[in-house]
Amino acid sequence: MTGREKLKKALNHQDGPIPVDFGSSAVTGIHASVVAELREYYGLEKKPVKIHEPFQMLGFVDADLREAIGIDVEGVFAPGTFFGFRNENWKEWRTPWGQDVLVPGGFEVIKDGEDTLIYPEGDREAPPSGRMPSNGYFFDAIIRQEPIVEENLDPKDNLEEFGPISEDDLKYYSDLKRSIDQSSSGFIANFGNTGLGDIACVPAPFMKYPKGIRDVTEWYISTVSRRDYIHTVFAEQMDIAIKNLAKIHGILGDSIDVIFTCGTDFGTQSSTFCSIDTFNDLYFPYYKQLNEWIHENTSWKIFKHSCGSVVSFMQRFIDAGFDIMNPVQLSAAGMDASMLKNKYGDKVVFWGGCVDTQKTLPFGTPEEVKKEVLTRCEIFSQKGGFVLNSIHNVQAKTPVKNFAAMIEAVKEFNGDK
Repeated sequence: MTGREKLKKALNHQDGPIPVDFGSSAVTGIHASVVAELREYYGLEKKPVKIHEPFQMLGFVDADLREAIGIDVEGVFAPGTFFGFRNENWKEWRTPWGQDVLVPGGFEVIKDGEDTLIYPEGDREAPPSGRMPSNGYFFDAIIRQEPIVEENLDPKDNLEEFGPISEDDLKYYSDLKRSIDQSSSGFIANFGNTGLGDIACVPAPFMKYPKGIRDVTEWYISTVSRRDYIHTVFAEQMDIAIKNLAKIHGILGDSIDVIFTCGTDFGTQSSTFCSIDTFNDLYFPYYKQLNEWIHENTSWKIFKHSCGSVVSFMQRFIDAGFDIMNPVQLSAAGMDASMLKNKYGDKVVFWGGCVDTQKTLPFGTPEEVKKEVLTRCEIFSQKGGFVLNSIHNVQAKTPVKNFAAMIEAVKEFNGDK
């Protein structure tokens, strides 16, 4: 059975082998350091890992490693990176932890003491928009909020990054279509610009001089104190997004299976970022507008990412039209695997949740990892509706033997099918 066939069964809530995803998106990826270790573990050619997502330092998972792991899903990434330059014209760079990697040509950094600063759009004349601490493994966004003058606030300033898709970007997707159609993998795409208030995007690390409300704290305050402003931003953003998706769908059609639309987090480790009433007023109408258009005009299944304890939001996510939930953070309050599957398993696909990435995967033994993965597979795979992935990205310093134990577990489980 091909990867796409496995994924289709899972998406349609049909029994079958569990499809595996590692590396297809910015929330289901593998840190570049672990990608290199996996290549060595599986006896593959030693070569620099390409960094396709420099914000989190995620590495491309090449075809030989996908085959060795048994990955069934590939990603269609937007042409631009989180720092505003395109994934092209690759060049070598040595990371602070001593790994030689390949980064896009627009990747421009400078040392600030022992820290590393990165420039938006590769422009050294602009203020840096990201910082990697000396002992860190990824970048943090730098807040570049100008002092807010209330009477001068204009929602258009928070819409600068949204606009009609360019002809260059349309050509990029057109050029990808042939290789997508020739692959036996399932495909998830992230075309960008559909996330509502995704807090990673609010500081706009991809822009040289962002205007509007760009401080994380100020943005959260604004969802209460400047709600009309946020409504205006979301409404215009969705109108632009739907027009762009119509053009992209005209090129890719049914070549992709899943669309990643939004990574806005609504949960914390123990609670939620907002009330159900706030969600219903501020987010739900725009999610529903976007998702209804996608369902009415495409065959794509819709992927929603939200970390944390989101059990109280699950039914509203489903009502809004989301087909897939990720990362299924089972270590958060109330996120019990059996309860989630029993209550929502016929309505939504769980993509992730196979192992605790806060404790078991990074700090457990291979035996503990395998046991946990087998338990989660048993729960989530019933009547399909499960795609195996860790809970968010596989982080740096994750023991490679623990990753391998996770893969051995799902292979063992699928062998019983």
